[in-house]
Amino acid sequence: MGGIGPGEPGGRVIAPGMVGRATELAALSAALSAPPSVVSVEGEAGVGKSRLVTEALRGPAGRGRRVLIGRCHPIRESFPLGPLVEALGTVGDGLAGARLSSVAGALRPLLPELTPWLPPVPAPLDDAVAQRHRVFRGLAEALTAVSPSVLVLEDLHWMDEQTGDFLTYLLHGAPAGLAVVLTYRGEEAGTALRALTARPPAGAALAHVPLAPLDEARTGGLAAAILGLERVSDEFARYLWERTSGLPFAIEEVLALVRERGLVVRRGDRWARRALDRLEVPRGIRDSTLARVARLSADARRLVAAVSVVRTPATQPALVAMTGIDDPLEALVEAVDRGVLAEADGGFGFRHALAAQAVYEDLNPARRMALHGRAAEVLGAMAPTPLGQVAHHLRHAGRPAEWAVAAERAAAQAASLGDEDEAVRLLAEVLRTAAPPPERRAAIAIALGWAALDTLHAREVTEPLRAAIDLDVPAALRGELRFLLGVILGQAGEDSPMQRRLFLDALPDLRHRPDLCAWAMVGLGVTIPSDTPVAEGLRWMIEAVALADGIDDRLLAVFVLGKAGGALMENGDRTWRTVVGRVEELTGGTPRQRREANAYYSIGIAACYTGHLPTATTMLDAASRADAVQQNRRLAVMIRAGLALAHHGTGRWDGLAATVEELLADAAEYAPARMDLELVASGLALATGDLDRAAATARRVTEFAVEIGAYEVVPTAAATWARAALALGDPAGAVTAVRTLLAQLDAKGVWAPACWAVPAVVDVLVAADERAAARRFAGQAATALRDLDAPLAGAALAYLRGVLDDRPEELVTAAVEFERLSAAIEAGRAHEAAAGRWLASGDERGAGSLRAAVAVYERLGASWDAGRAAALARRHGVALPARHRNGRRGYGTELSPRERQVAELAVGGRTNREIAEALFVSPNTVGKHMAAVMRKLSARSRTELVRLLVNADEDGAFSP
Repeated sequence: MGGIGPGEPGGRVIAPGMVGRATELAALSAALSAPPSVVSVEGEAGVGKSRLVTEALRGPAGRGRRVLIGRCHPIRESFPLGPLVEALGTVGDGLAGARLSSVAGALRPLLPELTPWLPPVPAPLDDAVAQRHRVFRGLAEALTAVSPSVLVLEDLHWMDEQTGDFLTYLLHGAPAGLAVVLTYRGEEAGTALRALTARPPAGAALAHVPLAPLDEARTGGLAAAILGLERVSDEFARYLWERTSGLPFAIEEVLALVRERGLVVRRGDRWARRALDRLEVPRGIRDSTLARVARLSADARRLVAAVSVVRTPATQPALVAMTGIDDPLEALVEAVDRGVLAEADGGFGFRHALAAQAVYEDLNPARRMALHGRAAEVLGAMAPTPLGQVAHHLRHAGRPAEWAVAAERAAAQAASLGDEDEAVRLLAEVLRTAAPPPERRAAIAIALGWAALDTLHAREVTEPLRAAIDLDVPAALRGELRFLLGVILGQAGEDSPMQRRLFLDALPDLRHRPDLCAWAMVGLGVTIPSDTPVAEGLRWMIEAVALADGIDDRLLAVFVLGKAGGALMENGDRTWRTVVGRVEELTGGTPRQRREANAYYSIGIAACYTGHLPTATTMLDAASRADAVQQNRRLAVMIRAGLALAHHGTGRWDGLAATVEELLADAAEYAPARMDLELVASGLALATGDLDRAAATARRVTEFAVEIGAYEVVPTAAATWARAALALGDPAGAVTAVRTLLAQLDAKGVWAPACWAVPAVVDVLVAADERAAARRFAGQAATALRDLDAPLAGAALAYLRGVLDDRPEELVTAAVEFERLSAAIEAGRAHEAAAGRWLASGDERGAGSLRAAVAVYERLGASWDAGRAAALARRHGVALPARHRNGRRGYGTELSPRERQVAELAVGGRTNREIAEALFVSPNTVGKHMAAVMRKLSARSRTELVRLLVNADEDGAFSP
């Protein structure tokens, strides 16, 4: 669980500073700094008026000045001059020594706590007006005596009549050292207050500071400040803004409730939306909203109740139909004037979603159901009919049969408009709660399956589909259900053997559908069991390609060809080029629709794993530009994940770590994209020194890929796992990773993607003194790769020869070939391997290779690799080009203060992710600091770091 960050002792979560109010804060501070002055701060409840004033008074404008604060309260019989009495009651001995005239004695009945410093009470006057005037004079004299000061009067929309009269009196001649701040809610301000704050006071400056709710970006900024993060995701900021309408109080209350409930799971700077959806209305918002509604007339309350049920802005005619009020204008005006409702989108709605929820949840259940029923009837009569809203209201009106029909219609409408997420939600709910006959149930399940294919909800729909395939229905329906469940299980990364059985069982029932037959054959081609030859998968792919000619649906034909082309590429079969040519021909080289973009993705992701990097970038870039991708979250996530993998392979690492962390939350329920992203995350973690995360993540990906038969993923994942384990001083773990990969290669023979792993395999086996095994592997690789379409094969085999035969020239050949193919990090490692061997033998060529390796690492931001290479340079006296840094001081070989913090937390047993949370930085930043620590202390593992750090402390060598 992620922590929330700064808060008050009572649990209230607040931001450590003002966010998004720089202009308003400057205006208020300027007015306070030039007394006499009057500043009115206007804004709705919860917008941050008091916080703005507090922040201004903490700055130079409040220094050396007494601050007097009084508040008006929403009680029916306001105490006369209440806020003035509250403000001056805190003065105490501030009046000591003041030369007050006898008129100030009139304050004794109002302010008995000031009796020691006030003159005696003057003789009473018969005229009430004159008596009140005397009190006004006394208050003004007391304020003058304690100046320079700032008088803050809060919530003046609730002020009593005498307070308004006194302020009019005071502002006719404000004391020279007095600044007056008046805060109020504009929607509840009366004409007297409006006139008061608009009239320029005699001899004093007048300023008006309106406060509007925060926009989406500033809402995110406030949330980040409260949570102690550098930033929050755009999605989280948008969701929070939609819930709170940018009201700082509401934002703070929601985040306080999040902490109290412990509902939010942190993933980098991302937050699980599902947890937020379960939150009730925070108490502070609920109580203030209901109190405001309680002060409305009966008709206004009826209107407000109806709007809370509708949730969307409601028009006057709709409100008349729902409430039965013939003329709702007066009630509507009252609700708007009191700040409960506001005009929006041609209707009237609540100022923020939390207020609507508070009123809705407070309704009597019977009343609520009746209003839902009326809302369904009103909306059902509209043209076009908002079917989703009608279904929602019918369900909550307790009319299940009508709701099920409406929900199916709404789902069909949503799917036709590209909103598959809504279609999935509606159809899944129908299957869970309604009881249609078998054929109808099967049809609904099929519609659910098709909608889910384009969403990130694979896991959520597997159970309804599993239940449906056992129904007694016609073969055509049963075949389509089995086919859909097989595809959905593949998306969820679950039960590969079950997927295969479903596709095989579906084929006889899909003879009338060549499109689905071809798609099922693609599924059979990629779900090959460990005991089945890979040729079996290729046979299914070739059959699928042949069937594509008979598919009438061009988009589905393209989709099938894309899947088949990618699978052929992963097997090193050169016919992939012909298949991809057909895809490009059918799409005109530019994908536009979802199926087309999906085909380009399938080819692009296969190209990433097989080293066809230019093809990978071209196809994935084209897919990302398709208009349809922008409207489909699942497709956008998978293509962005593919691009992340391509960028990692080609060395385009700038900003990549942040992109991956952001995408991981979206891909949580979509196994293929999640694997791609975790693969990149582990590779970046290894390059920046977060070895624990690199090893753990890469191992998890390797084992999951083996489990689901994603054989193309295993080599890269196992290579990262092996390298990280070796760097952690765990040679046994490294050998385990290598053997996992070798077992897959022996069983399946999928060698084209294995080129990425060849250097790691030979390095680990040699380091483990298993040279015989390394040579056997080299022989296997040379034979297996000889006839495959595998671009990285030449470089990988050269690396093998260089290591096993101790020939640095071959390693340089490998490096040059990796560079030509844009495989940047592998090029750097090959240069470093050549340098190590040359330098060990005293060959001066090693210096050039080492500088080439360091240049690659520094360009990528691979700080761990750069540190390791720099240590090699120091051992052999190789001078490396100076890096140019600007800004912050360098600490040389000493640890910086932040590096010291990171090191101490690391030796205390914390992972990089835990250190990041403790220091409120990103894991990537921690990784960079860890790489610097390990480099400066020449530590090879965290275990060794403990000893070196203690020694460094004793010697004082690395103290900041």
